[in-house]
Amino acid sequence: MKNNRKVALAFLSIFVLFLGACQQGPKKDEPRNSEPPQEEKVSPPEGIISLEESKSLYDNYTKNRVDMIHQYEAERSPDTKFEAARFTSFTYAEIKQYMAYIEQEASMANVEISSLRFYFANYPDKEHFPDGKKIVHPRQNSMFIVPTMKVDGEDYGFYIGADGKAKLIKDAVGTKGMGQNSIDGEKSYASFAPTLFQTGDKSLDLNHGGSGPPPFTDF
Repeated sequence: MKNNRKVALAFLSIFVLFLGACQQGPKKDEPRNSEPPQEEKVSPPEGIISLEESKSLYDNYTKNRVDMIHQYEAERSPDTKFEAARFTSFTYAEIKQYMAYIEQEASMANVEISSLRFYFANYPDKEHFPDGKKIVHPRQNSMFIVPTMKVDGEDYGFYIGADGKAKLIKDAVGTKGMGQNSIDGEKSYASFAPTLFQTGDKSLDLNHGGSGPPPFTDF
């Protein structure tokens, strides 16, 4: 009987100690209610401008450029109504894909992109581009984007050669490169696209955005 009582007391002591251990709070080195780290807030770029300045820039273009464009195009083609383009747009998804693509190609070529250069452009008075895509707005102004890299401290647009290395655009299509075939004293640039891509080179220039007069202008 005494032995049974000792066993019962020993079991009861162990059970009490076990309950006490279960009721203890978490250890100091165990964080309570841990939350995922907050993403660092992005600061606005220095180039952000106010809506007032945006409106002023838009109006300056209207006053100083649009009328001259309309006059020129009217003289060029009197029987065709022409309305000057005021913007070039790319979808957000397309820009994200473009950024990812040029970063991939630059990384594989072991170079860093130093800037994005936005060139003003003008579409030809034709129905199709050299690659066969339809020109939606012939004669309209547009833009195309060129990534640049640093060479001797200066920014130069580049493309990826067939050997996988970054090469300067100016050496391929500049005054000493492609496009120097002279016909009646004028430079011919018609061979640019086929010559570039037949050799396996990769252009990183982005165009074919939506250019035209906005149906409902923001400004």
